[in-house]
Amino acid sequence: MTLSGKRVLLIVAGGIAAYKALELVRLLRKEGCGVTAVLTAAGAQFVTPLSLQALTEDRVYTDLFSLTDESEMGHIQLSRAADLVIVVPATASIVAKMAAGIADDLATTLLLATDKRVLVAPAMNVRMWTHAATVANMATLVGRGVAVVGPDEGAMACNEYGFGRLAEPPAILAAIRALLAPAERPLAGRHALVTSGPTHEPIDPVRYIANRSSGRQGHAIAAALFALGARVTLVSGPVCVADPPGVDVRHVETADQMLLACRAALPADVGVFAAAVADWRVAHAAGLKLKKTPGGAPPELSLTPNPDILATIAAPGPLRPRLVVGFAAETHDLRHHADEKRRRKGCDWIVANDVGAGTGIMGGTENEVHLVTERGIEDWPRASKDEVARRLAERIAEALG
Repeated sequence: MTLSGKRVLLIVAGGIAAYKALELVRLLRKEGCGVTAVLTAAGAQFVTPLSLQALTEDRVYTDLFSLTDESEMGHIQLSRAADLVIVVPATASIVAKMAAGIADDLATTLLLATDKRVLVAPAMNVRMWTHAATVANMATLVGRGVAVVGPDEGAMACNEYGFGRLAEPPAILAAIRALLAPAERPLAGRHALVTSGPTHEPIDPVRYIANRSSGRQGHAIAAALFALGARVTLVSGPVCVADPPGVDVRHVETADQMLLACRAALPADVGVFAAAVADWRVAHAAGLKLKKTPGGAPPELSLTPNPDILATIAAPGPLRPRLVVGFAAETHDLRHHADEKRRRKGCDWIVANDVGAGTGIMGGTENEVHLVTERGIEDWPRASKDEVARRLAERIAEALG
């Protein structure tokens, strides 16, 4: 969908992640979306009104007690003139004020006065995010219908690691698209099954076999299908990204668990198998932590194949989805391996990508894919994983009619 003709009211609160709000404005304006910015006093410690004004090409609002604006009830007009109100970053402070209904500055006053949908993108220290007060405040906002995107897991400015990192601007843009999507959605009434992330195959209670998949692409696909109206079941291995709002997420760790969850989710109209499932597992995982031997020799591990989830679900039968889409992460001979995999697995499409060293794709925020079908191979340009997901979801909607 296009955002041309739409307008969002962007509230920039006070956190180091506020600089990413500038990139979000750029992305919104690139799509023809109007942006009105409100900058809190704390937010102005990290970005300037001039920066926001240059990018929005509009006035930036900061003061609740502007005589000119408030003579015409400016906070009421600002809150109602937009199609969507977004808070980026949503700090622990502004989340708490929203939950309590506090209106002590322009941003919180217009949030209390708005009659439009609100989207928040939380960003804060991991301990603040997991604190009982923040958990309760977020539950209150979600219960009132406030949409949430993120936070992600990762390194933060406070030199800690965990959930609390602001979602990347393309992910926030995708959430905005979903909220402003037209009421008539092409996948309404359809059920989509999506797998995402790696699997962790235990060696012993503290070690496992895994890969570098982050789950960003699979999660983005689930969100994009949901945005087009589908009921989405997302079967996710351990990932570093937050669950997409509105999606039924089933968390698993191993390939065996993922296959069971996929079977339980059937029937489905489409299955998109983006997870990077481990090919092998240890035949007999140790019940206790394996200890080093006196000589330091490594233990001998006997590996056995994991179930082939894609081939199992794609096999002919009454519960086979009408459209089965697999993924092929390759480091060489991509086209040959991808087409061979499509035929061997019995799936309809393969989304292939080069994850060789230096591409930055596995675990990164961008992807460069090739859509392999019985008609041939389409080369898609490198783009954000959210954009790839949106394009794939649209192709799926076309295929399902």
